Amino acid sequence: MSLTVYTIGFTKKSAREFFERLSGAGVKRLIDVRLNNTSQLAGFTKKDDLEYFARVICGASYHHMPNLAPTPSLFRAFKKGGGTWGDYERGFAELMKERRAVELLERAFFEEPICLLCSEDKPAHCHRRLVAEAIQKRWPDLGVVHL
Repeated sequence: MSLTVYTIGFTKKSAREFFERLSGAGVKRLIDVRLNNTSQLAGFTKKDDLEYFARVICGASYHHMPNLAPTPSLFRAFKKGGGTWGDYERGFAELMKERRAVELLERAFFEEPICLLCSEDKPAHCHRRLVAEAIQKRWPDLGVVHL
């Protein structure tokens, strides 16, 4: 059986486009990998709203998993401190290893279509891509699709 891990960022997407992509992919578990899921800047993706919309619009459960998010200092060093993507990638990989974040995930969690959510529009410079790739490395039969 071929299973897929989806990823999505909400920036530059309307609520309609965001939820249509999730619904179209058949996502049943929305995994929020943001550090802060209550910011006013999150708009329709604030924790309580997102949990409601995911359930009502997509029939999906919502899970906030901050153990799959960067630390505030790692995030700041990249976004505001002038750090390079390579430095961030290495730091994030070390953090995930220290936390055993992917190692502690259960395979059964992926038996339904899941989607990793973050704010970045594109996955190229977003930790959700790194998480998806780490999951795929652990279970090579899982595909990764960026919505």
